[in-house]
Amino acid sequence: MNITFIGGGNMASALISGLLQQGYKAKQLHVVEINAESRQKIKRAFGVSALADLTSGIINSNVILLSVKPQQLFELTQRLAPLLDDQLIISIAAGIRALDIMRWLGGYQRVVRAMPNTPSLVLSGVTGLYAAPTVSEQDRNHAESILTTVGSTLWVDEEEMLHAVTAISGSGPAYVFYFIESMQQAGIELGLTSAQARQLSLQTFAGASKLAILSDEDAATLRTRVTSKGGTTERAIQAMEKDHIKCKIIDAIHAASERSHEMSNEFSKI
Repeated sequence: MNITFIGGGNMASALISGLLQQGYKAKQLHVVEINAESRQKIKRAFGVSALADLTSGIINSNVILLSVKPQQLFELTQRLAPLLDDQLIISIAAGIRALDIMRWLGGYQRVVRAMPNTPSLVLSGVTGLYAAPTVSEQDRNHAESILTTVGSTLWVDEEEMLHAVTAISGSGPAYVFYFIESMQQAGIELGLTSAQARQLSLQTFAGASKLAILSDEDAATLRTRVTSKGGTTERAIQAMEKDHIKCKIIDAIHAASERSHEMSNEFSKI
């Protein structure tokens, strides 16, 4: 299976790295990238072909993965539509519905949407996937096999659920970094060095996440087990509850989902 990435940014690089580690050959992977510096960077890093010309770049490809910015996708589809020859199209452009991509491509049917997140850059991501009803089971399997090279995958039956995926996992790494940033700042204020605060905060997050992944118990139960009555953790949780931190986090995620809806509606007018 030959794959062409249109757009050679960080996510494309992550997927190429994952595919190569899973046994793909460099000759099976191709990149179309208009920026000369980015093309050279990809060639040096992975040994794959990287071209500026769209027509040459998709020749003999079975899968075309659209990894450009959402604002660039409409113009790309107008150039791509007349060149298609029954390839599977996978889009990782945030906020643009499969129906709109299909419409922009002149009614093309083989379209899958994917919403990966930035931990994919270290092959620890999670990707939400949605396939148009016209997509075959074989195409779904192909899409999943590509995205699982950078982490786990989750299929949703309704495309609207990708807004929730975007709000939870797509934007989620920023929430985690925000909390880590706060922990590090508190550590420094309490007298730790910047390096010490960083090590403690990062390792605590990594360890707690691993514990939650490996445990059969839910997060609330795990939190309760750490929270001894009358202890330091209880005092911290009480302070957060007093300021309704959980509610504010939930409200923030709803706000992210609302913005995802807005973006989809904006692009659907094109």
